[in-house]
Amino acid sequence: MLSLRSFRRFCHTVASITSTDTPAAVSNCIQNLKPLEEPALVKLKNERDPERLFHLFKTNAHNRLVIENRFAFEDTVSRLAGAGRFDYIEHLLEHQKTLPQGRREGFIVRIIMLYGKAGMTKHAIDTFYDMHLYGCRRTVKSFNAALKVLTSTRDLGAIEEFLNNVPERFFVELDIFSVNIVIKAFCDMYVLDKAYLVMIEMEKLGIKPDVVTYTTLISAFYKDNRCVIGNGLWNLMVLRGCLPNLATFNVRIQYLVNRRRAWQANSLMDMMQKLGITPDEVTYNLVIKGFCQAGYLEMAKRVYSSFHAKGYKPNVKIYQTMIHYLCKGGDFDLAYTMCKDCMRKNWFPSVDTIHTLLEGLKKNGQLGKAKVILTLAQSRVPSFSSSQLSTLKSILSRNGIR
Repeated sequence: MLSLRSFRRFCHTVASITSTDTPAAVSNCIQNLKPLEEPALVKLKNERDPERLFHLFKTNAHNRLVIENRFAFEDTVSRLAGAGRFDYIEHLLEHQKTLPQGRREGFIVRIIMLYGKAGMTKHAIDTFYDMHLYGCRRTVKSFNAALKVLTSTRDLGAIEEFLNNVPERFFVELDIFSVNIVIKAFCDMYVLDKAYLVMIEMEKLGIKPDVVTYTTLISAFYKDNRCVIGNGLWNLMVLRGCLPNLATFNVRIQYLVNRRRAWQANSLMDMMQKLGITPDEVTYNLVIKGFCQAGYLEMAKRVYSSFHAKGYKPNVKIYQTMIHYLCKGGDFDLAYTMCKDCMRKNWFPSVDTIHTLLEGLKKNGQLGKAKVILTLAQSRVPSFSSSQLSTLKSILSRNGIR
């Protein structure tokens, strides 16, 4: 499609041709028009050679359409990192700091995060330390960006040193995002007591925990089988007037399901809805799985029907859970319907589950349905192994169906 500028140029050229010009003159004039230049963003997106990509981006270092496009920036750095050209990344990002946009904290935050995504942690932290050299003011936003990158290293000593020294050195006041970054990092590193103490110490500084703080800690303590502390944090959160959100409810429902307390998990889902929090696919899948594991298949079916009635569409996990336990419970008709639906979406249960379903359908004399399932299994992309398919085929071949 012609751009507005190119269209005007074309119209001007045609208008300049007088009515006395010959057809040959008109043809020559049109042929002499310069071809349209492909936009820089399109060139960057289509370029696959790392060296040409580097030079193309460098050529457009002052092109605001490129520099202000977050996707183009991130995609270029990601592809250069994938090619192992960290020297190119350093050259591009260091050059960007020297340009006018390097005086904006938001832009430097992007540089810090890009270095982090490329695994160039030292460059990211050095960028934060050197911000004054580009005439850029530091706030908690750039501090949090550098802290986020640093936590990805899981270097406990480096994280604690940065947290203890940098805010005072640069007069940065921490906020709840700083706290949540550190707590998440410590939870991922399984130093849960330190994570909890961070929340306590930050409260002393006037930073009030939010729902993300509590949810992160509750999830970590539940996963570590320290349920007493997890439950205590839940109660503390509610007592302090910090209401749980969808993620918090899903964490607690997961804990109840793991403890084989399906009815309590279902009651908690009901409470969510009374509080105006709509369950998502994760919630339903957990409750369905809880009832299945506890042997209440009829309740699992009821929850599944409610899920459907509210306009939700099952995801692969719900399909796999239901089909597995329906086969286990001997309900091969519903298992067949669900298996057929999910396989047509290229979502497949395990070979063992398909094997059980085929055996059940054959036993019930439903060989036509069994053949449909086998045909769908053969169409899987990527395909099942030849030995797996042979095992499935052997179930029906004993009845003369191939």
